[in-house]
Amino acid sequence: MLNIDIPSNGASGLTFNQLEKYNIPAPPNGFSSEINNNVIIHFDDEQQAIDYAHDLDEYSNSIESESQEFNIIADIIKAVGDDEFVQAYIQS
Repeated sequence: MLNIDIPSNGASGLTFNQLEKYNIPAPPNGFSSEINNNVIIHFDDEQQAIDYAHDLDEYSNSIESESQEFNIIADIIKAVGDDEFVQAYIQS
């Protein structure tokens, strides 16, 4: 299992409550939150994380680019792309 942490102090200030407010599509294994309000995304493996990021990118095309929802999605995609395990998987 791969868990990717999205800090609540990122550009969008993402919290678990915002995920519910904006109804952002969840990955197959869902989201959870830490005590410090960071959001954790759960995946089976790196390929599933990459596929989810691609799906979110497509979804973001239907959202106004100046909106808070768009910024949240951008933070999620960035977190997936910046994950060390995802990066190692892409390079292999």
